[in-house]
Amino acid sequence: MKTYKLTAYEKDGSMITEESFTAANDDAAKEQGRQLLTEKDLLERTHRLASPLGKLLLFHV
Repeated sequence: MKTYKLTAYEKDGSMITEESFTAANDDAAKEQGRQLLTEKDLLERTHRLASPLGKLLLFHV
């Protein structure tokens, strides 16, 4: 399992949330990240999901 980091921001750049979670691979992490964003109603806010290697898996401005 790898640890991924999901971060969401307000328009002014202030952080709304920063969460770390584990997933088996990048595809599973993307699914879990989308689910977390949907649950918190943050899918349309600026967000990013980064892999342990720094690869951006999800990104929205």
